[in-house]
Parts: sequence; C-alpha cells; structure tokens
Amino acid sequence: MRGNLLPTVLTVCLTVSPALGEESKQQSPAAQQQEAPAGQPAAPAAEAKVMDLQAAQRLALQGNPGIGAAQARIEQAKARIKQVIAAQQPSLDAAANFGAQSNNDGDITENSSAGLQGSWLMFDGYARKFQQEQAEQGEKATAEAKRNSQRLLVAAVADAFYNAQLAKTSIDIATADQEFYEQQLKDSQHRFDAGAGSWGDVLNIRVQVNAAKNSLISAKRQYEAARYGLAALLAVEDAALPELAALEQDFVPSEEESAADTEVLIREALKSRPDMKRLAWQIKAAEAGINAAEAQGSPKAQLKGQAGVLSQEELLPEDFGASLSLGLSWNLYSGGAVEAAALEARQAKREAAYSRADLSNSIAAEIRQAAALLAAAGRQVRLQQESVDLVKENRKLAKSEYEAGAASLTRLNEAQRDLTATYGRLAQAVAGYHQARHQLLSAAGKNLEPFADLLDAKMQEPKTEAGK
Repeated sequence: MRGNLLPTVLTVCLTVSPALGEESKQQSPAAQQQEAPAGQPAAPAAEAKVMDLQAAQRLALQGNPGIGAAQARIEQAKARIKQVIAAQQPSLDAAANFGAQSNNDGDITENSSAGLQGSWLMFDGYARKFQQEQAEQGEKATAEAKRNSQRLLVAAVADAFYNAQLAKTSIDIATADQEFYEQQLKDSQHRFDAGAGSWGDVLNIRVQVNAAKNSLISAKRQYEAARYGLAALLAVEDAALPELAALEQDFVPSEEESAADTEVLIREALKSRPDMKRLAWQIKAAEAGINAAEAQGSPKAQLKGQAGVLSQEELLPEDFGASLSLGLSWNLYSGGAVEAAALEARQAKREAAYSRADLSNSIAAEIRQAAALLAAAGRQVRLQQESVDLVKENRKLAKSEYEAGAASLTRLNEAQRDLTATYGRLAQAVAGYHQARHQLLSAAGKNLEPFADLLDAKMQEPKTEAGK
C-alpha cells in the first residue's frame, strides 16, 4: 500500500434476505450461467468465473455421490414393493419329467410327464396386503432419508464455503499487510540514505515484511486446504473450482434474522424436517408389520391346478389330463413363532416412536442453540465493524506521527498489527454470522427451499399421532 489504508478485502459474498428462510429472488450470476436454452444441456456450475454459495450447493446436490447412493436405496425400496405385489398374483410353472425303472425280471419301464402347474394363494388373512403397506411406507421413509441427506449436504456446503471464503479473505489481509510494510521499508530506506532515519528502523521493518510474507504463505495453504474440502462435497476436482465470491465488508446483519422466533421455528421443524417424517413413516411401516405378523396365524386358501400328459411308454395325446383343487389350511400351533414375530414388530414400532421423541428434543435444542449463535454473531459483526473504523483512524494517526518524527516505529507497528487483527476478526465475525444463519436454516428444515427444482415432487405427509 502506498500511504493508504488497507484496501477493501471483503466484498459481496451473497445477498442475504431480510427474513429468515427466504433466499434472494434474483439468481446469482453463477446460477444464471447454468441455465441454457430449451433442448440444450445446462453448463456445469464449476465453469462459472465466480462461484457463490447457492451455485456451490446446487452443484453438490447434482453431483455428490452420497445423494446418488440415497437414490439407489429408494430404487431398492421400490423393487421390494414390486416383489410384494408379485406375490399376490397367480403362479404358473412348466414342468417335465423323464425317467425309467426296472423290475426283478429285468424289464425297464419308462415314466414320462409334461405339463403346466399353477397355484394362487387366494386368502392369507390379509398378510400380503399388510406386507405391501409396510413396503410402501418403507419406501416413503427411504425417500425422506434422501431428503434429509440433501438437507445435511446443503448445510455442510455452506459451512465449507464460508471457511474457504474466510481463508481467501485472510490472503487479502496478509497481502495488504505485506504491501504496507514493503512501502514502509522503501520509505525508511530513503530516510536512512538521506541521513534522517535509523538503520534499526530499516531492520525492524524488514522483520515485519518477512512476518507478513509468512502470514501470506500460511493463508494460502489454508485456502488450498479449504478448497479441497469444498471440492470433495461438490464432487469436482479442486482445479475445476472457479474463484469463490468474497465476503462482504460492509455487511449489515438483519435484526429480524438475529431475533428469530425459536418457538415458531421449532413447531415448523417438527412438521417439515425430513428426518422427522422418515421416523413417522417408519412408525406406520411398523404398524403394518404388526398386522402382517399377526396375519400369519390366519386360515389360508390356495387354488391349485395342473394340466399335462403322463405315460409309462411314450407321451400320447390320449394321455392328457387336468386337475383343479382348492386347499384350505390353518396353522394351530407353530411353537410361538407367530407371537414372536408380532412382538418383534411391536418393539420396532416402539423403537421408532422413542427415536422420534428423542429427535424432537434434539431439534428443539439445535434450533435454540443456532438462534443464540446467530444473535451473538450479529452483535459481533456490528462490534467489529465499529472497531475497524477506530483502528483505521488510529493507524492513520500513528503513520502520520511516525513520518513526522513525533512517534516511534513501535507505535506504528502496533497500530498496523491492530488493524490487521481487527480486519481478521471482522472477517471471522461475518463468516460466523453466515454459518450460524445457515445452521439455523438447516435446523429448521428450510435450507432446501431455494432448490425445489432439484428435489423430488412433494411427498405425501405421514399421518401419525404425536408421541406414538
């Protein structure tokens, strides 16, 4: 720097909406770049010149392998439903048998048969109906588990993105610090050459230049590591990531966000969080499992039929025959297997109900903690912004006094260190505020709202009594 204050090192990160949970109506430049004319593929977000948070989150939702694995589990659940439905249909098999036997006289008789065999379990106490319900509700629970994975992924991307932004800002701060001391080194060298300065000042400033260079090296290393973590979440190579949008220096925390109504958010989260819905569907599936287990002790009716030919010599048309029968059965005793299966299903329901109650408590605590962090982060941002103005003025005075010979280099160094440290604390406060905000959005189950176009269609709501 040439006699100026630290340059603006914190620029616009993303537009923050005035109300919690509402994202900007305008798409980011990176998000707009993804759109393509009808019939043409969209360009990958990683090709954007500058990537903002929402573009990074979109890229993660589209490419993270964990989401692909969750979708594969949904397809498995759908296949299980088809298997249960198929078990309710008639079964038809083709069978053939060719053999021979001999008697005591050494005569050999050939035995041959061929035909079709069919069966249809017409009634089994509605066990298959309940099994189908159980499979369908299990598929809905699996779909909600995928939605919850997406919620957690979006939150993780936000945290990693702001960590990377903070590391990038540290580079800017360290660069500005180095430029300041390099300029001071030139000035002190000129004063020493003119006989108006001391060699000790020259040496001291050289030490400060080296310290600034060391800080810059460390900041670059931290930024590189942060980019690796972000790239892993986005499922792209680090080299494919564009430059990240920078933090906003003059960011003003929203009073409405900082004073979020936690009780309202808790009530909404208990209804809308996908992990809560997943457990509700698991309870419904367990209820169907109880009915299916109890139905194993019901009477069964099965229709059987076969048609074909049977001959001891060779198969002839006149050997054709057919039969049809209706079989009834009722297991009166199975060693307690039916009762044990029903007990297992009841305990599965209890487990899911207890898990849901435990999750309810965790959600309430999570939202209250995130809201408290957000409020504190808002106060920290305002405090650090005020401190920046103070230390900028102090550094300006110290520089003027040093150049006029009215203050020592030690005072200038202290003022410069204070300015650098305060800018760093401001960056940490701004990043911390945004991280706390997205933690609260995630805890309230609202962080997926901007990505409705990438999510599955609205799923059916489970109807489960509270606490059951």
